Amino acid sequence: MSWTVSAAAFETKATSAFVIDQSTGTVLLNKNADLPLPPASMSKLMTLYMAFEAIRRGKSDGGLDLNEELPVSEHAQSFGGSSMFLRSGESVSVEDLIRGIIVLSGNDSCVVIAEALSPDGTEAGFARLMTQRAQQMGMTNSTFTNSSGWPAPGHLMSMRDLALLAHRLIVDFPEYYPLFAETEFAFDNRVPSNRLNRNPLLTMGIGADGLKTGHTEAAGYGLTGSAKQGDRRIIFVLSGMESIADRASEAQAVVNWAFRQFAMRPLATEGQEFARADVWMGAEPTVGLVAPEDVSVLMPALAERSFEGEVIFSGPVEAPIAKGDQLAELVFTLDGLPETRLPLVADRDIPSGGFVSRMTTAAMVLFNQLIAGPEGAT
Repeated sequence: MSWTVSAAAFETKATSAFVIDQSTGTVLLNKNADLPLPPASMSKLMTLYMAFEAIRRGKSDGGLDLNEELPVSEHAQSFGGSSMFLRSGESVSVEDLIRGIIVLSGNDSCVVIAEALSPDGTEAGFARLMTQRAQQMGMTNSTFTNSSGWPAPGHLMSMRDLALLAHRLIVDFPEYYPLFAETEFAFDNRVPSNRLNRNPLLTMGIGADGLKTGHTEAAGYGLTGSAKQGDRRIIFVLSGMESIADRASEAQAVVNWAFRQFAMRPLATEGQEFARADVWMGAEPTVGLVAPEDVSVLMPALAERSFEGEVIFSGPVEAPIAKGDQLAELVFTLDGLPETRLPLVADRDIPSGGFVSRMTTAAMVLFNQLIAGPEGAT
């Protein structure tokens, strides 16, 4: 039986968007996701990733310590826009700087981190490292000219790259990811009105727990976000919204759509047989092709729970065969989702056949060649 109901498509107002179900790696929405665009403050996520890597390395290995204090330069103090309101000549702990970047979106705090980790002590030198590291991580549509996302020619990221970066932050640094859910940070009580996180989703009760907003005149309003409900987590990136209100409502709509229109459903139980394959020169003539474990898949929430798929393998399979050897793939496509491929394995050990088995197989091959004639044999 084929699927009769597909997930309703999401018509986003964003000029560029990417939504992925992190639990399965399934792309739910792709709109100009590989187009490099000005990322604004969302590119601060790359500065944070490199700061977390430096903390993990430790100060003795050229990295950072959470408790160490870094000096604030005149260059760092000179930045406008979102800020921690740092003063040139003072020193601030790495932990406060990181919270200042995440919660307050501080351009000045980014520069302090950048200058500390730069090979030449400059923000530009750190930006070159950012670009190199991004390429290593597979973010091929990202180029950085500064640490904060301050508007500059050539400072670009794609929405897919931002989603990949968000995924890596969540997976690689689970000890620091909870910082992204902090709703306020009153640094030194310096500017009491400047303490709230700009992420509008954190207080909506929809499972949102990160990551970063952004805004420039060229890029409009954007958001790299993540939300978790039950065992599912989604990552989404939007860019090009026209206002703060549009960004909030569109992001909330994306989260609701992703969780309501798609659901995890059981596909197979461990040992469930999907097909049988002929065995060549084996002690048994066929082997079962079974699921290696319980398998669930993401599917349109309103779809029927049966599907049509295709088992693909090269046969006959030559003995000996060990139980658990991957011999085939189950391939199927659900409406509104990309193709899914699941491995199928042998359900038992099948040793090579004895003398009688080998002679029987050879006789069958010879008989089939004689039946086919010269053309068939060739």
